[in-house]
Amino acid sequence: MRVIDLLRIAANELILAGIDGGELDGQLLLGACLHKSRTELFLAADTEVPDEARHVFLRYLERRKRREPVAYILGEREFWSLPFIVNPSVLIPRPETEFLVELVLATCRRQGLPDGWILDLCCGSGAIAVVLALELHRDVVAVDLSGDALAVAQRNCRRHRVDDRVALVQADLLTAFAAERRFPLLVSNPPYVSRRQIRRGLDPEVADHEPLLALDGGEDGLDIIARIKDMLPLIMRPGGEVFIEIGAEQGPALSRLLASSTGAGGTLSMVEILKDYAGRDRVLHLTMSGNGR
Repeated sequence: MRVIDLLRIAANELILAGIDGGELDGQLLLGACLHKSRTELFLAADTEVPDEARHVFLRYLERRKRREPVAYILGEREFWSLPFIVNPSVLIPRPETEFLVELVLATCRRQGLPDGWILDLCCGSGAIAVVLALELHRDVVAVDLSGDALAVAQRNCRRHRVDDRVALVQADLLTAFAAERRFPLLVSNPPYVSRRQIRRGLDPEVADHEPLLALDGGEDGLDIIARIKDMLPLIMRPGGEVFIEIGAEQGPALSRLLASSTGAGGTLSMVEILKDYAGRDRVLHLTMSGNGR
């Protein structure tokens, strides 16, 4: 059977399974089996596929028809143009989080970053920690509650040769750290999906496969962010910067939540809701009070 024949089968079967983007999924799965890029697949459209690769591809296709994400099937997802190991212990890195990293790097390069460790909170696969260590050439503390997630993060740190620059810590948010101001920068992609959304039903790829621990942000999705906010004065340096990924409609609620922490005598000198390229609320940017520089 030729490459083009298998791609047509995949596209048709995934459409029948109710999966949008089935054509692309088929290309990614077959490309992985043949170790070819999408462009190379098209160039090899009339090439016969070896039996072993065909059997693997058809097994992958059956898994995808059961709504298992492509990233979990292949065990890998690209983030920041780098390959990251993923499995059901961690969320699959998403473009929204690349936007978060873009903002962090732009701010650090524009303003400079004081000495001290960077903190990646709720690190999951370690994608943010790895990119920050590579791009900023700084040491990072990466924290997650899940030991299984940290095992994945450790593999990714080794893969990208930053395991000597990223310290992995298993803890419930900031509870592992003494009340000592030390971090100039905190970056986090915490659980922020509301339980209302979870009850209404997430896509099967998310609901049936991704870890609930990394998704559930409480009834309104803000529980974890509120806890982080309360702990910031204990561990952040004066003037320190905080970047937190948020849900697309959470900006107004977070502005109200943080109103009492800003202004004269408050712990925050700035609260900013930054929108992504689609115009949706995406990043909460906080600056701690005090110049710290």
